[in-house]
Amino acid sequence: MLSKLEPKILWKYFFEISAIPRQSKHEEKLIKYLIAFAEKRGLKYKKDAAGNVVISKKASKSREKSPGVVLQSHIDMVCEKNEGTKHDFLKDPLQLYVEKGFIRAKGTTLGADDGLGVAASLAVLESKDISHGPIECLFTVDEETGLTGANALKSGFFTGMRLLNLDSEEEGSIYIGCAGGKTTSFSKQIKRIKNDKNCSCKIFISGLKGGHSGIAINQGRGNALILLARFLWYLNEKISFTLSDFNGGEKHNALPREAYAVININEKELSALEKEVRKYADIYRMEFKSFDEGVTLSMNKLPASKEALTEEDKTTLINLVYSFPHGVHSMSPDIKGLVQTSTNLASVIIEKSKINILTSQRSSVESSIHDIAGKVIAHGTLAGYSYTSKDPYPAWTPNPESKLLKTAVEVHKELFSKKPQVKAMHAGLECGIIGKKYPGIDMVSFGPDVMGAHSPDEKANIKSVGNFWNFLKNILETIKYDRN
Repeated sequence: MLSKLEPKILWKYFFEISAIPRQSKHEEKLIKYLIAFAEKRGLKYKKDAAGNVVISKKASKSREKSPGVVLQSHIDMVCEKNEGTKHDFLKDPLQLYVEKGFIRAKGTTLGADDGLGVAASLAVLESKDISHGPIECLFTVDEETGLTGANALKSGFFTGMRLLNLDSEEEGSIYIGCAGGKTTSFSKQIKRIKNDKNCSCKIFISGLKGGHSGIAINQGRGNALILLARFLWYLNEKISFTLSDFNGGEKHNALPREAYAVININEKELSALEKEVRKYADIYRMEFKSFDEGVTLSMNKLPASKEALTEEDKTTLINLVYSFPHGVHSMSPDIKGLVQTSTNLASVIIEKSKINILTSQRSSVESSIHDIAGKVIAHGTLAGYSYTSKDPYPAWTPNPESKLLKTAVEVHKELFSKKPQVKAMHAGLECGIIGKKYPGIDMVSFGPDVMGAHSPDEKANIKSVGNFWNFLKNILETIKYDRN
């Protein structure tokens, strides 16, 4: 079924890059692939110190005077997998399959974000039947864990002043703005004491949808860390227990889908614990039946733990996570339905002698990024945690008068007989950074339907990928206005 997908040229490259591991900060194999691609076809290319690559293609015959266009995509992917899935993102190819009109990966993220943008760029470079001006395909690294590739771009790395960002995930929409953001992490040194309980149990939250912390933050989905802490907070009123582990989430830009805790009780309390687990499993299913219908709370018995956190560290951690700011903070007063400011409690990891907590904040208003980060920092410091706030990236301010937008809208109307929706998004795009580094650059962003990005539920609509490809080709054939 995979071999029959259309457009063949785009899917060919998506399948090829899906066989190449490209976890954020480990894109060296795909960089090597891109360079080999360019060399094999006699295309000029450049690579900067960060690993960003730009491959250039001359204009089609009679289009030499058309303005240059930059196709921009990022080569890394969010690497998430389901509990129990055996997959090494540094070594293993993705296992792709087709299901009901969608393409997916077995037990892992699909990497359609932004693998489809990368594949479309490669397909344009390969194609012989598209009329276009000078093309530069910009492939950036490490977008998902700090946009470090875009931040490292230098003036003159590319020359085009019209940029098509191919990293959006909603067919029929053209994006002209996005939120900025930053990450804030917390840590605290802890002491472990001898565990005095004779029974240990793993409490596990799973079955949540998770997803992109910008796109899905307003969809009512559960946060596995907060749900787990909530259960432990109420359990503490019923049963005496100590805590040996609390772990969940991983990526700053993904809603945590799974989390677990290892608690220690006296054997005689086991049946009472089982009763509380069943009770809260029912509560969570009822509360999230419309947003996260697959949520489960379960437990299994383990060999008795040798060590546990002190009572103070246990109580502080549970209180902190249960009450942690998470979700939508404010909605845009200017654009209906657009989240303006949000924060995501992304991960909690207990090491031998330290607790690490990772969060991220987003806003389309720069001052609000710092405001919501400040609230999160104040919350963490009240609990005695130290913090680091870093990796800020700017918002992309919408330009409704964009000439490139006007062209894209007209092409969409002619091709699909309807106007596209012109939007801004709460997720972060590299356009904000690129716009500051290349003042005056004209940019729009679009892409096919990709659902569940940043989670193993990620899937791409096959039909919409075809429409995305046709839209891209027609825009390239239409961009003919001069640089002034």
